[in-house]
Amino acid sequence: MTLSLDSKCLHLEEDTEDSCNRDLKNYGAVSFPIYQTATYAHPGPGESTGFDYSRLQNPTREQVEKLVAQLEKGIDCIALSSGMAAITILFEIFEPGNHIIVDSDLYGGSIRLFDHVSKKNGLKITRANFSKDDIEVLITPETKALYIETPTNPMMNVSDIKKLSEISKRHSILLIVDNTFLSPYFQNPLELGADIVVHSGTKFLCGHNDTLAGFVVTNRTDIQEKLRFLIKTTGAGLAPFDSWLLLRGIKTLALRMEKSAESALKIAKWLKAQKSVVNVIYPGLEDHPGYKILKEQARGFGAMVTFEVNDKEKALSVLKKVNLIQYAESLGGVDTLITYPETQTHADVPLELRRKNGIKESTLRVSVGIENADDLIADLQQALED
Repeated sequence: MTLSLDSKCLHLEEDTEDSCNRDLKNYGAVSFPIYQTATYAHPGPGESTGFDYSRLQNPTREQVEKLVAQLEKGIDCIALSSGMAAITILFEIFEPGNHIIVDSDLYGGSIRLFDHVSKKNGLKITRANFSKDDIEVLITPETKALYIETPTNPMMNVSDIKKLSEISKRHSILLIVDNTFLSPYFQNPLELGADIVVHSGTKFLCGHNDTLAGFVVTNRTDIQEKLRFLIKTTGAGLAPFDSWLLLRGIKTLALRMEKSAESALKIAKWLKAQKSVVNVIYPGLEDHPGYKILKEQARGFGAMVTFEVNDKEKALSVLKKVNLIQYAESLGGVDTLITYPETQTHADVPLELRRKNGIKESTLRVSVGIENADDLIADLQQALED
């Protein structure tokens, strides 16, 4: 049975083809079971149930991997213990001396990994603004991949995935896209020509701020084989209970993304009219430089809004005065969170790079949840008042 996107958040198409077999396999359980086991008994020598040891694979983890692969239109997905674990294991497919071009505006944890671990391991990292720079001139014979977020964290820069795919294919290098901000509900980079998609599953896929997870999805069999070897070898696979929490969270992905994106646009428009707000960055605003690109390559603009107030003192005041909105370092959940990149998500990013990317002491980032938009605006209004 061919399912629509919102139905795919709840069901694997392969499971809907034979309901009798599905019911027998899981005893009719509507909620996929948590297989809380480390090892599996074999019927006899040379015989297997399909599972051997949970470091290699677990039925609950396999189910969420199939679901995310289905949503991202990939051939395989590996589920890991966090978003950073996903990026870390992904970079193990490269060799010392390989050159990777990464976006300059990325989540601070990714920048920390590239600067302090990837470089130590012999990788050569070059930063560029993928929404503005001529990326092709930066490619060398040692270049093996382009790595982007789109939109970026926190400055919401939008890159043209199709254009970058054409460049990567001309030079026989990989295009890797972190799709955390839009989720597979709004954007599918593999369909646009990317080779690998990364997610912090902690965020929109989980959607409830109650577990950590990471995903790597690909549509290439050669990369699939490497990733399966690495997850078996490093042991960073997602635990059964956390896999189940992701299965539960993804069921409401469509509803949450639609609601949050609708509210985010309303809040962004309201922020633009406030005298103490000097800049609002939301790709759903028509004056955003990436609006047209995102309109073509995505089905929505997401729930992330970055804005700049008059000065540092005003930013700190807002963080202290919000009530309904919570001052916390994360995003993508049902609860609206406000984050201060300067001392939270990007604290480990060198000051010079923060300023170059546009992150200031007066920059705030909001992850819009599913509360009533008018209530969120009322909270921001009182927080912005002198």
